[in-house]
Amino acid sequence: MSQTLSDKIKIVVSSGKRKTSIARAVIKPGIGRVWINNVPVEFIQFELAKMKILEPLLLIGDLAKTVDIRVNVHGGGYMSQAEAVRIAIARGLVEFFNSDEVKSLFKEYDRHMLSGDPRQTEPKKWGRYSARRRWQKSYR
Repeated sequence: MSQTLSDKIKIVVSSGKRKTSIARAVIKPGIGRVWINNVPVEFIQFELAKMKILEPLLLIGDLAKTVDIRVNVHGGGYMSQAEAVRIAIARGLVEFFNSDEVKSLFKEYDRHMLSGDPRQTEPKKWGRYSARRRWQKSYR
């Protein structure tokens, strides 16, 4: 019986959302490389965003050196994208390693790492400056 390439290599595709950002992560066996929109994560300029992205990998320690991760992300701002990438990576790692230990580690650290954050910006209403602010009322 011949095996196909997909039988030999385990590939996991996961997604994460935050506000209007959507990230899709592809995780496969490798040497610990991470690309965001075909750019290595080392080249990301915003340090806080880079730290957010790498949190799941830092939490699992040496297991991170056994996978390669490619993420496509679009929509929203750079912090929203970073959080979406973080969620996608964390979900993918849990599925890739199929370990309750990794899942409980992520949940214990931050429950939004796996479940996401449902908060959205409130839409602007007509006849107002923004979602809540109204025109200043003049009495005279």
